Amino acid sequence: MYIFLFIIWLILNDHYTGEVCLLGLALTALVGGLLYVLFGYTPKKDLRILRKVPLFLWYLCVLFWEIMKANLAVLSSILFTRRELSPTIVIFHSGLGTSFGRFILANSITLTPGTITVEVNDEEDLFTVHCLKRPLLDISKDARFIRLIRKLEA
Repeated sequence: MYIFLFIIWLILNDHYTGEVCLLGLALTALVGGLLYVLFGYTPKKDLRILRKVPLFLWYLCVLFWEIMKANLAVLSSILFTRRELSPTIVIFHSGLGTSFGRFILANSITLTPGTITVEVNDEEDLFTVHCLKRPLLDISKDARFIRLIRKLEA
């Protein structure tokens, strides 16, 4: 965390003199110390977060791919099938263990075209999702989003 804050300090400054660097070191030490005291950051937590960065980047790639697939599915449904869409509300349990995991899943569903998260009941792990066509929403326990979010939670 300390190194990250110092790099941000250097990026935001024009001058790279000794005084600016020393002031930056002092200020980032102060801010880093406050973050550790107030929010409970520890070097162990920082390392755990850093280890999950590649998995999070992979998740973003999967999300982007799913958004592209859903775009094409919605586009083809609207332009080429000439049949009516069958909008539906789906209620399901995700099986995710943390509020952060449910937050990521709800926003991923909403970002994907053709689906929107209407409500998340955090206490019961209950999602209410509106989708244009039922096949657009994969809610099985082994769904790609849910598997990756479980790995991020661990």
